[in-house]
Amino acid sequence: MIPNPELESQASKAQAAVQYARLIQLLPYLKEKAPFYRKLFAAHQTPIDKIRSLADLKLLPITTKADVQQYNRDFFCVPDAAIRDYTTTSGTLGQPVLIPLTERDLQRLAYNEWLSMQYIGVTQGNKVQLMLTLDRQFMAGMAYLQGIQKAGATAIRTGPGLPALQWDMIFRLGVDTLVAVPSFLLKMLQYAQENGIDYVDSPVKKVLAIGESIRDEHLQPNTLLRTIHQQWPLQFYGTYAATEMQTAFTECHGAHGGHLHPELLIVELLDDEGNAVPQDAPGEITITTLGVEGMPLLRYRTGDIARMYYEPCICGRTSPRLGPVLGRKQQMIKYKGTTIYPPALFDLLQQSAFVSEYFVALHQTATGQDDLRLYVVATGEESECKDSLLPLLKHKLRALPELIFLDQEAMRALQFPADSRKQLRFKDFRCSPSQPGL
Repeated sequence: MIPNPELESQASKAQAAVQYARLIQLLPYLKEKAPFYRKLFAAHQTPIDKIRSLADLKLLPITTKADVQQYNRDFFCVPDAAIRDYTTTSGTLGQPVLIPLTERDLQRLAYNEWLSMQYIGVTQGNKVQLMLTLDRQFMAGMAYLQGIQKAGATAIRTGPGLPALQWDMIFRLGVDTLVAVPSFLLKMLQYAQENGIDYVDSPVKKVLAIGESIRDEHLQPNTLLRTIHQQWPLQFYGTYAATEMQTAFTECHGAHGGHLHPELLIVELLDDEGNAVPQDAPGEITITTLGVEGMPLLRYRTGDIARMYYEPCICGRTSPRLGPVLGRKQQMIKYKGTTIYPPALFDLLQQSAFVSEYFVALHQTATGQDDLRLYVVATGEESECKDSLLPLLKHKLRALPELIFLDQEAMRALQFPADSRKQLRFKDFRCSPSQPGL
């Protein structure tokens, strides 16, 4: 694959032409190399030789998370000797999936995050602190490291946690950019305030926010971002990515959605029946990877619901942009007549000055109804927290879920289970045994 960063500023017709050319290279490759797709094409009598445009994508079968989890190795397209690295998905919605990467895949990954660095203005001379996991087969940590190095900038690999270490490196090395989970920055600020650290005059100027949305459905700063920004007015850039797609959507300074790299990915937004939604409607993010060698995917339904924006961006790029994830299809909650996604609850809980931490758990009653439980750590008196939260919850949900108070130690056990490499704020127990204490 020959990189073509200028494509993102070219006409949509030119972008579609490149995507189509790579799609028709991908289809016979999948049929020849991937046992899963060879069987799938045969079962559906898929006419891969009759795809004449991107509009014909609808003639191709869809791939689901369940497919990839059940037949993981049947998606591999290369022999073991060609694999240079294995990464895994987080396993949030099931068993973690192995993703093999060849040398070419690693180069593609570095190129993808080099593009992200261009969006946020990171070049030679910048110092970028990576406040995320770089081990445990986590793709994002490796990808950002390679992208920073490709941009000619300096990477400082502090990893997650340890606010004292983070502040020490920021001041000692003159770090100007952070790659971090936004909610961790609140802990950084709390530590700084408790220890007399002058964070306002730190060298940090911008943050690439990963793992959590920083905008609401109208692309405005959400409660989390507003809370951070009131104390630490930095430039924030949002991102969206999934390990399976081996590609990231990153905001530019326009802050109007994460840009699609059209040479690396085809994106469709589909409804429950697998049809394309209208351009202004939310749909399930469905991706086809381009240029992936080890484990390419065709029309893969991610389970995430979002909107796309197609008008040209103020940065000059014309590639479509992806809005914040509104929720996950499998995490949609039907609670006493109200449909809600966890991010909406997160935003509500973050608005309360009486809540320091929270965890949302979804169970199922004996009659098959969704049973919603909110676990919170109160900043002060639990009675004050309850009196503050209940009216907000009743207004949002038109019903009151069970509210359970925990101490910090019990909350940490929920948010950081032994089998997870990142903080959890939601768990769906409807199809799994209840965790002790829940």
